[in-house]
Amino acid sequence: MKYMIMMFGGLGAALENRTPDWITGMQEHMMKLDQELRDSGELVASSKLVDPSQAKTVRFQNGAPVPTDGPFAEIKESLAGYWIIDATEERALEVAARVVEYTEFPMEVRQVMHL
Repeated sequence: MKYMIMMFGGLGAALENRTPDWITGMQEHMMKLDQELRDSGELVASSKLVDPSQAKTVRFQNGAPVPTDGPFAEIKESLAGYWIIDATEERALEVAARVVEYTEFPMEVRQVMHL
């Protein structure tokens, strides 16, 4: 099964009260976990995203799609990055828990739908 593990939050808002050492440690933690998933063959895809302040949203207004600046939701609710892994649900939850244990930010784990 494939699972998407998603981290939410605006980069600036999520990190504004953290020390430089904590931020460096978090980046190292994430890179180590990413490499572990690559080495094990579980990683299907991953990416971090730019800060939501650089996002565009397309909404339907006055009968037409209209692009606007800004994220689709509150910055704290914006997708910040993700992994898609090929593993059991238990393993996907373990990966998310390792990040949450360090960052204390929630992560969402959702199975990728098979068609």
